[in-house]
Amino acid sequence: MNKHPFRVTLLLWLVLCLTAWNAVRLWTALAWQNTLNEFSAQPAPAITALSGGLWLTVGIVLAWGIWQKKAWARILLLGATGSYTVWYWSERLIWQGPRPDWLFAVVVNLAGIIFILFTTKSLTREAYERAIEHPKID
Repeated sequence: MNKHPFRVTLLLWLVLCLTAWNAVRLWTALAWQNTLNEFSAQPAPAITALSGGLWLTVGIVLAWGIWQKKAWARILLLGATGSYTVWYWSERLIWQGPRPDWLFAVVVNLAGIIFILFTTKSLTREAYERAIEHPKID
């Protein structure tokens, strides 16, 4: 079994962490629906559950594709990165109140995007799925 490069392993952990986070968001939105409706000024629990479920599904498919070294994982990763960034900032700017940690959020978001773009080089077919050639023994 071929080992994944270290960058790809870190990327896989990042995807799994974000997938777990969205699983918690989905569960919380469903389990605490009445409380969230009563006390929260943020989006309705149905919207939180829907987005959590969507990103949970994308994360599972993406993690499986990276783990199995599928060629489409790179394209899905780039699409999910852009979509997740747009979703995160839309939700933050539309439903959340002003927060003093915006600079930190921007820096972490940009660092994540740069890391993902850097790591996608390891996911190309030439660099990622190449088998180690062994000399022939006659």
